[in-house]
Amino acid sequence: MIFLMFGLCLLTTGLTGQPLPEPAGLLPGEPAPDFLLSDQRDSLVRLSDALKKGPVVLVFYRGQWCPYCDKHLSALQDSLPMITRLGTTVMAISPEKPAYLQQMADKTAASFTLLYDKDYLVAKAYGIIFDPGQANKDLYNTRLQANLREAHGNALEWLPVPATYIIRPDRRIAWRQLDPNYRIRSTVKDIIHHIPR
Repeated sequence: MIFLMFGLCLLTTGLTGQPLPEPAGLLPGEPAPDFLLSDQRDSLVRLSDALKKGPVVLVFYRGQWCPYCDKHLSALQDSLPMITRLGTTVMAISPEKPAYLQQMADKTAASFTLLYDKDYLVAKAYGIIFDPGQANKDLYNTRLQANLREAHGNALEWLPVPATYIIRPDRRIAWRQLDPNYRIRSTVKDIIHHIPR
């Protein structure tokens, strides 16, 4: 069961198949939308609860089928002690159901929380959802065996732009990395440099 509490009007444009805006993303200084989502163990995780402990690094990734996502999450896991030593919690979020989140955890040895963004509501609230187009969907579903419709539980088969947000305990965005080129991801060095002290 998924609940979303954005503190703003819930954005639903596009969920009925209407054209999506360009995925520009939220900017540093803006409030980060709160959420309550299922993790890979089907437990509920709330962003605002994690922020009570300190900053949160929130990583949006495409799915367990994406080799660039595998590499990115593996790098985060390899350097996780360096990040958590600064009082920071790491979470990664994708449109994939918990069973697929667990596949990603198994592939990357991720010990941090992976979250299911049902119906793309969080990615939409953060302004990073897009329609990859039918040709790309066909490619991902056949060559990479993404099985987007089943993995997402949604016939739209949308994807988030890979992005990293660092969120302060006051729920303001401290830093972000976002690039429509899915090969370009945040580095551990950049994340550590931008974590609020």
